[in-house]
Amino acid sequence: MLYIVDMKSKKNLGAHPVVLNLRKIMNDKGITQSVMAEYAGVEPSQFSKIMNGSVQISLWQVSNIATSLNMDIIDIFTYPDKFEKKSDAIDNNEIKAVLTIELKSDMKKKILRMIFDKDDIELLDK
Repeated sequence: MLYIVDMKSKKNLGAHPVVLNLRKIMNDKGITQSVMAEYAGVEPSQFSKIMNGSVQISLWQVSNIATSLNMDIIDIFTYPDKFEKKSDAIDNNEIKAVLTIELKSDMKKKILRMIFDKDDIELLDK
C-alpha cells in the first residue's frame, strides 16, 4: 500500500488517501482490480503494485480512471464526497437580504447621505 511518510520524523502516516479512495470506489461500485487497471491504462500487475504502495499512481492514471468512471478527477480525491465549486453553490442558492429600518424624517436624510450620494437621495425622495 502507498504510505505517506513525515520526512522529518520518518513516521509512517498511513496509506495514501488516493489509494484508499480508489479502494472505496472499487468496493462501492463492485469494480475489480483488473478493470481498474484497464481504466488506468496499466497492466493488472502494475495496478496491484500501485494498490500495495510499491509504485506511485500518476495523475494521468487517476485522470484516466475518473474519465472511465464518468467522474471529475477532483471527486477521486474527495470521494465519497463530491466537490462543488463555490460559485456553483452561490448561483444555485441565491441569497437575498432585505433590511428595513424605521427612522424619523430628519434622521432618515442623515443616514441616507452617509450611504448614498446626492443623486441617489433625490431619487429615493420621489
